[in-house]
Amino acid sequence: MSIITRDTDTLTIAGAVERLMRDGMPFRFEAYDGSSAGPEDADITVRLRTERGLAYLMTAPGDLGFGRAFVAGDLEIEGVSLANPYDLMTLVQSRLRLKVPGPAELLQIVRSLGLSNLKPPPPPPEEHLPRWRRVVEGMRHSKARDAEAIHHHYDVSNRFYELVLGPSMTYTCAVFPTEDATLEQAQFEKYDLVCRKLGLGPGDRLLDVGCGWGGMVRHAAEHYGVKALGVTLSEQQAQWAQQAIKDQGLDHLAEVQFSDYRDVSESDFDAVSSIGLMEHIGVRNYPDYFAFLQGRLRVGGRMLNHCITRRDGSLSPKAGAFIDRYVFPDGELAPVGTIVSAMHDHGLEVRHVEDIREHYALTLQGWSQNLEEHWDEALGEVSLGIAKVWGLYMAGSRLAFERNEIGLHQVLGVKVGPDGDAHMPLRPTWGS
Repeated sequence: MSIITRDTDTLTIAGAVERLMRDGMPFRFEAYDGSSAGPEDADITVRLRTERGLAYLMTAPGDLGFGRAFVAGDLEIEGVSLANPYDLMTLVQSRLRLKVPGPAELLQIVRSLGLSNLKPPPPPPEEHLPRWRRVVEGMRHSKARDAEAIHHHYDVSNRFYELVLGPSMTYTCAVFPTEDATLEQAQFEKYDLVCRKLGLGPGDRLLDVGCGWGGMVRHAAEHYGVKALGVTLSEQQAQWAQQAIKDQGLDHLAEVQFSDYRDVSESDFDAVSSIGLMEHIGVRNYPDYFAFLQGRLRVGGRMLNHCITRRDGSLSPKAGAFIDRYVFPDGELAPVGTIVSAMHDHGLEVRHVEDIREHYALTLQGWSQNLEEHWDEALGEVSLGIAKVWGLYMAGSRLAFERNEIGLHQVLGVKVGPDGDAHMPLRPTWGS
């Protein structure tokens, strides 16, 4: 039951929050005014510590307000790991149901919580500019604005990424050959599967766009004898990748450049791989993206596009407010059908499509475990706020993949010659 003060027209914070719960409070809730609600023996306690946290929740209801209060330390969660709040996310998704109060009840709740809290406090320093403010920086997905968006997320600390991603330094969905495979085995299998789908062999030339820390170019060079060029908009990634290439003795075959993929002037590549880039380019730019990469291929060359996808086309391509402000500014997702159509319409015949959605849930589980195991060292590399962002977003993303809210598709296309020869085998040769 809600805790109500002697003035029956005024609710405590816990009472007001409980009023919004359609099926009751699924966890223990405690507020700085001394009020509480929810089961006393709950495994998880959510604690609102400050008035600023209340203002965050009131001025940005939903994931953004919660994220702000959590990242700033105004909202504490007891009973789950900061590095891996998966249990809380699962509980919220499965049991928390909000109701829409009528005008009179809503007014009572707002008055009880304080009209002064409808003034937004400054956001935490970890938050990126809102979309309307980014317009000042340039048109969405211009080269300058894309570079800033990539810098926001990827130029954090290479050591931090080593702790989270593990030795492979691979920040994309792995492919688990078996359920008990390690994360490193699964990342090896992902790169190898891409190489096999692209039909790579000694002497072939590969362009890997959005190459990250060079995992794909290093794998293709080392295991397939390929001459590989990778490009990334993250300067820290490029520096790390070039050192790794040198350490592995692959200088004669592999190279990673700090560059926009649109600035690649070379052509006649045997293959192009795009692993985790398309989420950053914008749906309206798909035609130019595929036309440009098709133009880098020789006739008979293959392209493998690997990216996160929307479940269906009825949903907005834009990321949610929390993800957009804290994780992937300007990120957009589309259904796989949109991707297939764009490839077909711009010179690439689609020959194979594969959904590996469940594999991304397993990948995120591994990254979350890594962050949890290396939490103290991670805090030596990034702020507590950034570490919290990572814990929250990876746990939430894992749940989204498990619940089929988003997917991960690999789409293989080929540049067919004027005679109709696709230079492809009659049946797939790459196995599982």
